[in-house]
Amino acid sequence: MTQILKLNNVKKYYGDSKGLITKAVNGISFEIEDQEFVAIMGSSGSGKTTLLNCIATIDKVTSGSITIGDKDITSLKENEIADFRRKELGFIFQDFNLLDTLTNEENIALSLIINKEKTDQIDVLVSDLAKKLGIETILKKFPYEISGGQKQRVASARALINNPKIILADEPTGALDSKSARMLLETMATMNKELQSTILMVTHDSFSASFCKRVLFLKDGKIFTEIYRGEKSRKEFFNEILDVLTLLGGDVDLVK
Repeated sequence: MTQILKLNNVKKYYGDSKGLITKAVNGISFEIEDQEFVAIMGSSGSGKTTLLNCIATIDKVTSGSITIGDKDITSLKENEIADFRRKELGFIFQDFNLLDTLTNEENIALSLIINKEKTDQIDVLVSDLAKKLGIETILKKFPYEISGGQKQRVASARALINNPKIILADEPTGALDSKSARMLLETMATMNKELQSTILMVTHDSFSASFCKRVLFLKDGKIFTEIYRGEKSRKEFFNEILDVLTLLGGDVDLVK
């Protein structure tokens, strides 16, 4: 397997005017291989969102290194970060972030247009991906004309269209009802298994995490433990996640 993401002793500290230091991320190291689907869990204040923001190049680390593909993103200059983020990362947002003034097709293709891909190539890429995700019949519609489940698939297609090194999702089911949440998670599982996407998802929801192949648990800015699904059923993995959360404590959702 090819290594997609590597964190080496990553720290992110915040200071205030009184000289108090908050160690949001305090020396985290791990790797993610190609085609993994990994969840990061932890209670509020555990550092999971800060960690994801550092990987997403939104925050800069205090020390340590983060490598995506063959590039150390902690060494990128300001004018290189936006270009890297646009070309190498995919994002699935909690509220989809689709533009209602653009058709679904245009929403999916937007990053390709910004990257100045040829029009005929864009058409082929969008059409092919839409067929794989079952949304080819709604490409000419606008986001406000389709269901929530269809919006999820459009947003997923947008995240995939650039063939990113890794897709990052921050609490993607946080604002969804249980039916919509399951639909999105099943779509992400399809993206991982059939489209061979590498996905890193931050969640406090054990149901969401049970769709993943591996779960990292954070506590006080450090890795508490990790577990692998392996050959377990999703229900068995869900129960194992609950066992770890019981040991971990904190405000995490045990059921959905």
